[in-house]
Amino acid sequence: MIGWPAATSAAVGVAAHRIGLTSPLVVVAASAAPYLMVGAAAALLVFLVARHRAGLIVATAVAALAGWTQAPLYLGGGDATGGELVVMQANIEFGKGDTNTVVAHVRSREVDILTVDELTVSAAAGLSDAGLDEMLPHRYIRPAASGADGTGIWSRYPLDEQVEYPDFVMAALSARVALPGDRSLTVFAAHPLPSWPRHQTPIWADELSRLHTILDGLRSQSDTVLMAADFNATWDHAQFRALLGGGVRDAAEQAGAGVLRTYPADRSWPPLLSIDRILVAGATATAVEAVDLPGADHRGIVARIAVPGYSGAGRGLA
Repeated sequence: MIGWPAATSAAVGVAAHRIGLTSPLVVVAASAAPYLMVGAAAALLVFLVARHRAGLIVATAVAALAGWTQAPLYLGGGDATGGELVVMQANIEFGKGDTNTVVAHVRSREVDILTVDELTVSAAAGLSDAGLDEMLPHRYIRPAASGADGTGIWSRYPLDEQVEYPDFVMAALSARVALPGDRSLTVFAAHPLPSWPRHQTPIWADELSRLHTILDGLRSQSDTVLMAADFNATWDHAQFRALLGGGVRDAAEQAGAGVLRTYPADRSWPPLLSIDRILVAGATATAVEAVDLPGADHRGIVARIAVPGYSGAGRGLA
């Protein structure tokens, strides 16, 4: 009977979601948790047809636990006050992503803040050539000559208090954004190292932990903090969820946008993992969507975020 293996698969997914061990096996299982949890539905069906009472009880319990782990992504919540900023996060894969498309998204969605991972010198030039500087004239960037190390922040509004954080494998940056009306916020752009291959798993966990420390520090200095990144972690990684709480929300979860899978986006099948995310503190995400980035192996994320005290006055002005 396949009911028991299916129920066991779902139970493994639930356990991987909950356990925060930095074991490569657990980390990989957490990446696959939503797919493992589907086994609960299969087990319910099998046990129902077979009229297997004990199996049905177990499968129902596992299904309820699985649903409980994923429900926050769809429920949303939070009172939105203030004008809306539009924030976009994009991983452009070694600078190969189509820069014209990135700029087209910025233009059509009236993006106010753009963060870019895997930014290269040539990609930064391509973004400028495509007209990004006309819409987002303020920038703080650390492009790499090649590879995945580069990171950048572009803004419609002036940037100051620019900081590059040491000891991250890939560049991590923050800057204060001076909004109209004597209001400001802090934006943080990062790209933790992937958790695989297995020798990178401890580094990945350490970088996520340090992001938590940095986020706490920024929140002590700024009423509103936005952290945008390819976290190389999903909602089902306990290490990612450790960043949340105490007023910090995942934008997609806060907006009730569900699972926005962004990686890998360059295959013949749809993306499987939701690793590109925006965290929000002191503001409220009202809508989040994933957008295509031709030439890159990620989709981008665009969030509308209501910021208390921000009127939107001066929007569209360089």
